[in-house]
Amino acid sequence: MAGRGSSKQSGLSRSWFILGAVYAVFFFWYTSFGGPLSDQEIAHFTEVVETAPGMYGDHQRWITFMETDTGDDFAMWVVVDLADTPKSIPGVDPGESSEEVVNRYADPYFQDALLRAAHPVAGGTAASGSLDFWGIEGAEDWGSGLLVRYRSRRDMMETMEEMVGSDEDIHAFKVAAVEKTIAFPLDPWAHPGDPRLLLALLFLVLGLAFQLRRNARAPRVEA
Repeated sequence: MAGRGSSKQSGLSRSWFILGAVYAVFFFWYTSFGGPLSDQEIAHFTEVVETAPGMYGDHQRWITFMETDTGDDFAMWVVVDLADTPKSIPGVDPGESSEEVVNRYADPYFQDALLRAAHPVAGGTAASGSLDFWGIEGAEDWGSGLLVRYRSRRDMMETMEEMVGSDEDIHAFKVAAVEKTIAFPLDPWAHPGDPRLLLALLFLVLGLAFQLRRNARAPRVEA
């Protein structure tokens, strides 16, 4: 009986060890440990922003965004209004919709961003025009909104650099398809659906389920 008890304990240990190891790998991949951007990194990414084609707006805002880096994850809230028809640029075929054109930017961008643990948290299509706004012109109509989580500001800037340095200027497709857009970061931020919390709860349930199953299948020792 001592051998059976030892085997049972070993099985339980393996189950919890595997779940713990998988969770640890996910946690360290999903969490930023690099700290805030360094002065050298800020200088480098400033050059990327200043030389990126189609980067509208005040570059100083990007610099301030990097200089105030907390080192933590953050979320980017993006609202977009697509053009009725996309601008005619090289690579846009006649008859393509703005949605098809913007996806030629969004699909490769998010494929690359996902490798750095960035992903949409929430999104949807506008149900009506703006219900409450002031102090801003042209904000009556929007097409959709998206909340995107980034592991760090460093990851976002690295993703941007890869897009800028790619052989195909995919950012041009965004410019061609989007009529107007606003994007601003949220940091600090929080939401109850953090995958680290959900995965921890899931693995806890799985671990307890494995333990109960083994306990139920174990032979009973009569007095």
